[in-house]
Amino acid sequence: MAPARDDEVRERLRAIRVFDDDLPGFDTNAAPDHPAELFGDWLEAAIGAGVRAPHAMTLSTVDAEGRPNARVLLLKGLDDGRWQFASSRTSRKGQEIAATSWGAATFYWREQGRQVRLRGRILDGGPEAAARDFLARTPDARRESFAGRQSEVLDDPGDLGAAHDEARRRLEDEPDLVPEHWALYHLVPDEVEFWQADPARRHVRLRYLLADGAWTRQALWP
Repeated sequence: MAPARDDEVRERLRAIRVFDDDLPGFDTNAAPDHPAELFGDWLEAAIGAGVRAPHAMTLSTVDAEGRPNARVLLLKGLDDGRWQFASSRTSRKGQEIAATSWGAATFYWREQGRQVRLRGRILDGGPEAAARDFLARTPDARRESFAGRQSEVLDDPGDLGAAHDEARRRLEDEPDLVPEHWALYHLVPDEVEFWQADPARRHVRLRYLLADGAWTRQALWP
């Protein structure tokens, strides 16, 4: 039975339409010198086109054994060539970043057939940046983040409710309180690739590389 099921899944996957015919163009010759500028243009275009959750990104880190982990989270900002995201330092990704600061991020905007890939160092933005991010979050998000036990094993569901109640009480007493474990991280890439899909599979790819403080651009084969 298993081989028949495998064939069925394979055929169903091949039948899925991936890209629309009406996709934006990408003139690599007109690309700006800095990848952050091009990313900003593509992000604004995705927002303007109504792409759902255009700020969602897949963040990849590695553990002490070099095994990768990936998860989807939200871009918090783009400042001076640094892609920002927030998390707890005590979470699994926070611990992995502390041990190995190399990371990667991927953005995918299906409706526009666009993908952006980044690789580089992940830096801790410091307490002031963390405080600004944390205090700008919704009350529910602050309560959830304040518990500070992300990725730990939950033995008793009642512990989650108790932790939320305790966080609510503390934040009511001290509304400007910021947990020490909270961080606003900066992904500082030295490689950024922009990928524009083409229905005929003649995809357009442009890679930026940072060397000696200067960015260079390379067109890549599809």
